Amino acid sequence: MIAKIWKKVLLFILIIACLFNVINKIVHKASMEDEVRSSAQYIQEQRENEMNQ
Repeated sequence: MIAKIWKKVLLFILIIACLFNVINKIVHKASMEDEVRSSAQYIQEQRENEMNQ
């Protein structure tokens, strides 16, 4: 009897944790423009480092 209750409680906690994780990722999601800009900046820095060496 107690095992069934604990199973339901832990399942409920797992569902809440998953929902919190998904919502957190949606809220703090970086925009595509920021991603492309940071990637271009990284590539440019790598090319400058290669030219200087």
